[in-house]
Amino acid sequence: MQCVTNKGAGAGLRERKKQATRAALSEAAVRLAAEHGAENVTVEAISNAAGVSPRTFFNYFDSHDDVFVMMDPDVGERVRQAIRDAPAELSPLDAVREAMAAELAEVERRHEVWSLRAKVFQKSPHLLARGLGLHMAEERDLARTIARRIDPDGQGDHGDHGGPDVHGGPGGPCEDADIELYPRLLAAVAGTAARVAIEHWYAHSPPLTFPEIFRDVFTHLSAGLPQPPAQTDDRPSDGRTTES
Repeated sequence: MQCVTNKGAGAGLRERKKQATRAALSEAAVRLAAEHGAENVTVEAISNAAGVSPRTFFNYFDSHDDVFVMMDPDVGERVRQAIRDAPAELSPLDAVREAMAAELAEVERRHEVWSLRAKVFQKSPHLLARGLGLHMAEERDLARTIARRIDPDGQGDHGDHGGPDVHGGPGGPCEDADIELYPRLLAAVAGTAARVAIEHWYAHSPPLTFPEIFRDVFTHLSAGLPQPPAQTDDRPSDGRTTES
């Protein structure tokens, strides 16, 4: 039993080290690109700034552009797995909300880097296009997971699809033909909710965290988007206080 425990601990430590190295590379790349432009930042410069070799860089990213587009390639699968593992009594909307709120806590922790990344994308249209392709692929996979949760015997999520293709664009109608309307809508709305929550946080700096604002967005959605009563501060409209 001790050997099994040590093996598991070692695997966990290795994974944390890998995550730390990937984060260091992506942060170095974004900071350099924000200053010099993504097109003027080399793999060697990124690797040097992160304290690793160019060979190590390619252990984590297939190309120069991927370091900007795939800052955390596992986030989509973590969200989908959380939805699969969510209690059966949770509605699909609630399951998606909780799964994504957990990930937004990490976005908040690295908000400076994510903000710089958005600025880099604005100055590099080709990166923006690749990012959009990734987003659309992740949205389709999320919709399939939601469909599978709603109808376990249907044609929804069947596990790992090998990850999204960041080199391609959105899929055509035939690729999405097996996904019903509700899962597609919920997946799209969830992505929009995350974007709105983050933009609101940046614009207003309210005394709430990303996940709290995101949950408030979902409160509006679950209520059917009625016009909220007039508010004088950033307290959620469902009656929660900023200290709750």
